[in-house]
Amino acid sequence: MPLIQNGTYLLGSLTTAVTEEALATPTSCIITYHPPIFKPLTSLTLSKPLQANLLRCAASNISVYCPHTSLDSVNGGINDWLTSAFGEKDRGEISVRYIGEELEGGIGGQARLVTLPSPISMKEVERKIKNLLKLEQIQVAYLPGQDPSAQTVRSIGICAGSGGDMLLGASADVYFTGEMAHHDVLAAVASGHNVVLCGHTNTERGYLPILAQKLSAQLKNEVGTVSNSQQASDLRTWEVYVSEMDKHPLQIV
Repeated sequence: MPLIQNGTYLLGSLTTAVTEEALATPTSCIITYHPPIFKPLTSLTLSKPLQANLLRCAASNISVYCPHTSLDSVNGGINDWLTSAFGEKDRGEISVRYIGEELEGGIGGQARLVTLPSPISMKEVERKIKNLLKLEQIQVAYLPGQDPSAQTVRSIGICAGSGGDMLLGASADVYFTGEMAHHDVLAAVASGHNVVLCGHTNTERGYLPILAQKLSAQLKNEVGTVSNSQQASDLRTWEVYVSEMDKHPLQIV
């Protein structure tokens, strides 16, 4: 049977605005980074907006898939993208290793520790992070009693999203994540680590265009592997879209 709508739609969170955008796009599959169902449900109802979004997708024959933590952890995923703020591992500009458990088969790990070839200033760390994430402002907790402009950094612990549980205890000059609990920030700086917080989804959304490129390339590679002419035609015309309505829910005013 031919595909009804030849498109995959990439987004961070399945909000109502994003759902409206997806329904107006020739899409048969949504890949949402954050799970629309985060806690177990016994029913779905139209009276709750986030559940209604799922029901509207189902009524329109749109599948919804969530890779979430797998996309953080896998080699070449979101956490590796965040390390690129400081240089390219493949060119030997930085050293990168896993924080936490390594996935079976060496395909990834839960967080990353970047080691620089030589120290840089804390202000340069902030500049590099802002540049990658395209942010004008970030939140920083500095070591108490020290002049931030005089601090130097050799290592950065990195975890997309909410990384407090993963980063606390890691041996790094700076913890770089989206958000951390208040007392985790206090514990980090008391233990000798600067903390950089950029907003939960701001550490994730910028990876979506990269994922779109990877998926598009894979779809083109699949064309030669199918014998059915209709399936081959569907793959040739398949589009991967990135949401323009998907935004961080909080603004600085």
